[in-house]
Amino acid sequence: MIRRTVLTGLLAVSLTALAGCGFQLRGLNQPTLSLSELSLSANVSPFSEEVKRSLENAGTRVVDDADLRVNLGDERISETRLTRSDSGSRETEITLTAPFSVQRVSDSAYLLNQQQLETSTTVLLSTDDIYSGEELRTGAVRQLRRDAAEQLIDRLDALETP
Repeated sequence: MIRRTVLTGLLAVSLTALAGCGFQLRGLNQPTLSLSELSLSANVSPFSEEVKRSLENAGTRVVDDADLRVNLGDERISETRLTRSDSGSRETEITLTAPFSVQRVSDSAYLLNQQQLETSTTVLLSTDDIYSGEELRTGAVRQLRRDAAEQLIDRLDALETP
């Protein structure tokens, strides 16, 4: 009886410690979509590839003959300098904006018309080391693409389809 109590207590402490340190099962927080398949109409770009990968990871097949089509416009990346110093480090806000719409294929009706995905981040770029600054910028843009693709999945998940 005491052994069972000790083992139960040890298990509870172990699970609490794992949860406290941020341990998560693989795939637990991945978004899932109720849509089984979609058609994606977009120019070939790193952003459209990220959207396609995110849709497939969410359990949605990307096929040409689906009932719904996502029309994805070209991404626009803009940079705004937040600090005015000419030397050393400068803070820069990078913003990614991409238009999209969702269209029913059978009657070409728009379920979401002329929507925008927008996400931004702030990075500290050094004017002394141009290479590391470009690496930081590239990494930030890659993360912005992932965030925008996740935004699209959230909007598609909220979409009510018959």
